[in-house]
Amino acid sequence: MIEIKNLSKNYTLADGSVARILKNINLTVPDRSITAIVGPSGAGKSTLSKLISLLERPSEGSILVNGKDLSHLSGESLRAERRAIGTIFQSSALLHRKTAAQNIALPLEYLGVVKSDIEKRVKELLDAVGLPDKGNYYPSQLSGGQQQRIGIARALALHPQVILSDEATSGLDPQSTQTILRLLKKLRDEFELSIILITHEMDVVRNVADSIAAIRDGKIVEQGRVQDLVANPSSDIGRQLISLRVADAFNKRHLVAELTYGGNVPSNWSQILSKQLNAIVHLLGANIEQIGGGNLYGRALVGFEFLHTDRVDITAVGNALSHIGLHAEFKNNADFNENERRVAV
Repeated sequence: MIEIKNLSKNYTLADGSVARILKNINLTVPDRSITAIVGPSGAGKSTLSKLISLLERPSEGSILVNGKDLSHLSGESLRAERRAIGTIFQSSALLHRKTAAQNIALPLEYLGVVKSDIEKRVKELLDAVGLPDKGNYYPSQLSGGQQQRIGIARALALHPQVILSDEATSGLDPQSTQTILRLLKKLRDEFELSIILITHEMDVVRNVADSIAAIRDGKIVEQGRVQDLVANPSSDIGRQLISLRVADAFNKRHLVAELTYGGNVPSNWSQILSKQLNAIVHLLGANIEQIGGGNLYGRALVGFEFLHTDRVDITAVGNALSHIGLHAEFKNNADFNENERRVAV
């Protein structure tokens, strides 16, 4: 488990003034858990990454791995304890004159591990990342996704308890990205890792994260479990996650709406709406849970495909949704004008 407590980072500028980059960051990532840290460019994600990987010292606060504070160590103590944190970089950062196996072996060789143990560990890690036959390949002979998997294997070489993934899927094609995400989830469980995933890709967050922390202007502005955030109508992150599925593939006969559950909603609500509105209700994405005695809470993104009409009364749709306990926010596209009460769709 990694715990970040009251972490702040200041830099002294050339004119003598002090820039406060991170402000009182608090974050806990349990074992066998993936927490994504998201935020816009300049929010402080890169600085936080440097502090977590112990490349820089915090101005205030602490970083604890399994209860041990690593943030104020130096010299040999720092080098020894840094092994508890493995880092996966945006680019694989492999040495191109060494094979995949030799790249994985580098941290072990640096520590003076005997050759037979190095060979055994490298084989284990090649198997773990799904590349058992690529040990003798050079990076130039591997795809971008394969290079990143070798980078992951190297990050695991010293048996870390924490993995820091800093934009590890940035620049990869969708198929390679999904492969890396599945691998991280597998390794999380297999090695009981605490994984911190720094990313700007919300699709990545939705597919792999157990929890999310949003950072803005050096502060965490929102955090929690993915399902809790999606189920919270006031959560900006929850809105972003579910709204990712606004289907741009939908044609002009579809009206897209984000529905928020706030209590006792009938389980057959889509059938009720389909009959009342004479429409097919397409479920594009949802995160809905039963909380407190069976009531449904959460969000759903739906598309209404209206039958036998080229016009729809938006007010009537909203009233039908409200009547069964659903709040709707309609998602506009080029074929939808929210200023008109009756809209061609």
